[in-house]
Amino acid sequence: MGSDAPRLRGEQSEDFCGAKVSASLNIPRHIAVIMDGNGRWAKKRGLPRTAGHTAGADSFRRAARYCRKLGVEYLTVYAFSTENWKRPEDEVAGIMGLLERYLRQALRDMEKEKIRIRIFGDLAPFSDKLRTMCQECVERSKVYSGANVNICLNYGGRDEIVRAAQKWAADGCPALTEERFGSYMWGGDIPDPDLLIRPGGEKRISNFLLWECAYAEMYFSDVLWPDFDEKQFDKAIEAYQHRERRFGDVGSGLT
Repeated sequence: MGSDAPRLRGEQSEDFCGAKVSASLNIPRHIAVIMDGNGRWAKKRGLPRTAGHTAGADSFRRAARYCRKLGVEYLTVYAFSTENWKRPEDEVAGIMGLLERYLRQALRDMEKEKIRIRIFGDLAPFSDKLRTMCQECVERSKVYSGANVNICLNYGGRDEIVRAAQKWAADGCPALTEERFGSYMWGGDIPDPDLLIRPGGEKRISNFLLWECAYAEMYFSDVLWPDFDEKQFDKAIEAYQHRERRFGDVGSGLT
């Protein structure tokens, strides 16, 4: 988190881009983000929706670097849902083009960034070129362990649960526990999100990580995703740090 010396809650340090970071040991291990508001951001500026997605992609790259800087181990982002195919054809094509550009940059900068990339979702409907790029990013980045970015593409929470049930059945229906069933999820070998962030003003989780976010702290913001910068992340993390995670227990302040 910028220094090898641990700091106490409440201390702050100056980080890059001028943002103030709460340098606490209580940094979420895993943050999930619903990247919402790209289209509205563009509309407010009289721009095509594709311009909003371009700005949103830039915000995603900035977020990945910032989370790594803070010491967040896992960042999972909702990039393209199973429902997003309903959008206008030119918008979907624009999103696919942005994804291809991001993957190309990731492959180019992989040695420098040292971020492990994983893809959660069904890639079958994508082009051969895009699937190949996704697979190459996943395979080449396996050697990196300093930070993990999970990109949800053609992903839906209900679809994931159905696929997990199908995998369990194909596995011979072994004795079922929550832990075993969770292992069949796309990210079954990583910890569940501690904090779910949704910019853009909506207050719902939109079929995102339904199983994994059972006990995630949720933070909703009216700031549109392209404007959700380092200072906005600080606000979300500060809000998280002031909550008591009880996981069904009464907690330290209740009787």
